Amino acid sequence: MSNLIDGKKISISIQNSLKEEISKIRKNYNSVPKLVVVLVGNNPASISYVKAKERACEKVGILCHVERLEENVSEGELIKYIYDLNLDSETHGMIVQLPLPKGLDEEKIIQSISPIKDVDGLSNENLGLLASGNPRFVPATPLGVQVLLHEINAKTEGSNIVIIGRSKLVGIPLALLLSSKSDLGNASVTICHSKSKNIKAHTIKADIVVVATGFPHTLTADMVRKDSVVIDVGVNRLEDKSKKNGYRLIGDCDFEEIYEIASKITPVPGGVGPMTIAMLLKNVTKAFLLNVKK
Repeated sequence: MSNLIDGKKISISIQNSLKEEISKIRKNYNSVPKLVVVLVGNNPASISYVKAKERACEKVGILCHVERLEENVSEGELIKYIYDLNLDSETHGMIVQLPLPKGLDEEKIIQSISPIKDVDGLSNENLGLLASGNPRFVPATPLGVQVLLHEINAKTEGSNIVIIGRSKLVGIPLALLLSSKSDLGNASVTICHSKSKNIKAHTIKADIVVVATGFPHTLTADMVRKDSVVIDVGVNRLEDKSKKNGYRLIGDCDFEEIYEIASKITPVPGGVGPMTIAMLLKNVTKAFLLNVKK
C-alpha cells in the first residue's frame, strides 16, 4: 500500500458530494451560496490561490465574486467595503485573502468581517466557539487536516500528536480540533514552535506529526518515528529555472527522506492544499444554510 496521502483525490470526492448538495439547495431555495473574495494588491501567490478558489466554486455551483482592490487602498476604505458586504443579504460568505500589503492591520480587518459570514473561521467569535466545543466555522486548513486523518483511518483518539507551528490560521485551531471530545479528536496534542527547546524530543515519540511553519526543512527524517503519520501543511516557493514558471513548490518537511520512514505522508502540492479548498466550500455552503434558516 502506498504511503502517499492523495489529498487531491479525497478533495474531489468531497466536492462531488457538495455539488449534489448545492443542486438540491438550488431546487429548494431557488438560490445558491455566494462567496466574495477580497484580494488586495498583486501578490502572485495570492492571485494563484484565489484563482484556485474560483475554479473550485464554479465546479460545485457556488457563485464566487473576486473584488480586486489596489495595493494602496486605505485601511478605512477596506473596512468600509467589508461592512457593506456584511449587510449584503446576497453575500453568504466572505474571505480576505492573506497576506495583506504592509500598512494594513490584518487582525483589525479580519475582525471587521461579520462572524456569520467569516467562512475562514478566523474571527474571535468563531475561534471562541471552536474552543468552547460548539464550532460554527472551523478554519479550512485545520478542518482539512482532520478530515484527511479520518479518511486514511489514522486513529486520533489516545494518539500522541505533535503540531509544529502555533498560528491562529493552523496550529492553534488544529490543536483544539484534535484534542476535542469528538470521534475525530480525543488526542493528546503538543504544540511546538520557534521558542520550543529540542523539538525532536517531542516529534520522535509522536504517532502523528503536523508541520505548519512556512519554512522548508523544519521537519527532518531524524525527527520522525518509523511508521508515524506526517502531515505537511507548508507551501514554499523554491527557485527552479528548469520549471516553466521559474519555481517549484516544497513543504516544510524533507519529503523524500521522510517518505521512506513514515507510514503515511502528504505531498506538496497535492496534499493539504486541495483539502483546504474543499473545506472552504463546505463552510460557504454551511453559511448559506445558516442564513436561510434564521
